Amino acid sequence: MARRKDPLVWGIILILIGFVFVLENFQIDAWDFAWKLWPVILIVWGATKLLAGLSAQKSDKSPTPPPAPPQA
Repeated sequence: MARRKDPLVWGIILILIGFVFVLENFQIDAWDFAWKLWPVILIVWGATKLLAGLSAQKSDKSPTPPPAPPQA
């Protein structure tokens, strides 16, 4: 049974948002920095989905048995 990674992803997202709010409390403009780099999140997310799909596809391929010898 495969373990879902959704709670891990949401945990990381919540930590990052909390970190941005803490930086804002110290008068560090973290939103401007995050706003400039938001496409990187999409790229990383897409790359992880692609790699997960490729590894799942590779693991699903089981070796095919050799063909049976011809009957005489």
